Amino acid sequence: MSDQARLDAIIAIARRAATVIMDYYDGKIAVDEKVDGSPVTAADLAADALIVPALRALTPDIPVVSEESVDAGDIPDVSGGTFWLVDPLDGTKEYINRNGDFTVNIGLIIDNAPALGVLLTPVNGLAWAGIVGGEAFEEATDGSRRAIAVRAAAPSALTVVASRSHRSQELEDYIAARSVKESISRGSALKFCLVASGEADLYPRTGPTMEWDTAAGHAILLAAGGSMEMFEGGAFRYGKPEFRNGWFVVKGG
Repeated sequence: MSDQARLDAIIAIARRAATVIMDYYDGKIAVDEKVDGSPVTAADLAADALIVPALRALTPDIPVVSEESVDAGDIPDVSGGTFWLVDPLDGTKEYINRNGDFTVNIGLIIDNAPALGVLLTPVNGLAWAGIVGGEAFEEATDGSRRAIAVRAAAPSALTVVASRSHRSQELEDYIAARSVKESISRGSALKFCLVASGEADLYPRTGPTMEWDTAAGHAILLAAGGSMEMFEGGAFRYGKPEFRNGWFVVKGG
């Protein structure tokens, strides 16, 4: 299977998951609490139950690491460095608040680095996708595609996008130390898409994240010409202990 055929298949899986998620959206959203205190809904679990088997059928030899599956104790061996990372509903708090800033995230890791990714917003059906070393694009619900790329930043007038729900003093200090013209607050992995599509220049993150939160967006960003590194500098890699991320900075051109 070619990389493009694989990416097209992942977009189709994400769209099916989005339909499942939206089936729950207009009714009462029942919320449970995970061991770590984070929320989980029936939509998270239903999307996970669709995506994971679909990926296993598509690529039987590639392990699938999904947020909800890991929470249930299903943790595959990823020592080979190639695996899927899935957040079936990223931005559960945004979903509960019904503000639209939630996504389906599916990313492929090869040699512990992003290879391709798909992000999709169920509320409007807009998908972002990319193959590292290839191109990145947006896809509308009618299947039409528009190429996206990062923009050349103006250091004296930066646009910064940051978390809506996870702010910290370190984050505020990072933003204050730069010549920022505009600061945007968004939820979920949509922040990656704003940088990848040239709508923002920087996305700093000082709060906790997991690898399934970042893999898809990271791949799209790289395909669009951007970069992502550890907060202290250095390459951002995958397959870390417990799939936990450190702080990071996403940059456009």
